Amino acid sequence: MRKSDRLFALLQRLKDGRLHTAEVLAEEFGVSVRTIYRDMDTLAASGVPVTGRRGRGYAAEASITLPPLNLTETELEVLHLGLAAVGAGAGELPELAEAAESLSAKIDAVLPEEASPEPASFGFAGAAYREAAQGFRHMPVFRAAIRARQKLRVTLKGRDGVQEIRPLEIDYWGRVWTCTAWNETRGAFDSFRIDRVTQLTPLPGLFVDEPGKRLSDYRDHKR
Repeated sequence: MRKSDRLFALLQRLKDGRLHTAEVLAEEFGVSVRTIYRDMDTLAASGVPVTGRRGRGYAAEASITLPPLNLTETELEVLHLGLAAVGAGAGELPELAEAAESLSAKIDAVLPEEASPEPASFGFAGAAYREAAQGFRHMPVFRAAIRARQKLRVTLKGRDGVQEIRPLEIDYWGRVWTCTAWNETRGAFDSFRIDRVTQLTPLPGLFVDEPGKRLSDYRDHKR
């Protein structure tokens, strides 16, 4: 049984209002007692009102729950972007930022545990993801430039000088948006985080595919 399925099944069991010992739950779900302890800590950290403690048993108070959902990678990206946008734009409504952070933690708790040995935080809660939210304002310009094959002039945080690029693709890696481009200034392929863009100007010149400067060439080069 996947961790997310087990956590949901545990929650359903705890909602009956009775105390359930870790030993009984471990036998029922075919895992170790230590795993049940970790699962209870995960549920509690995710905002589930778990009561009780080790050695005595656990129960859950009434709460709003949702059935299991199967999300595509794109749907997960949309959810992340929405959380990041709320967190970055909550302004004078700290309760919204707190709710978004709480929801982020709950999602992170039920992501597949085999995804990585030390998964990064899902949502915007970390400073790096708050910075990533700042790059959202540039996304429409990058998308339009890729469709129109329009050159861009960009200034990147941590780099000297202005770069003139041919944007080829935007992608989502490790919960951060990146752009793959042919860098006219450097005369080489380039990949950078969009949230590192401090200045962005569409240029009047369009570009056409040229051997050695296409996205397919970049992918061949990376193999």
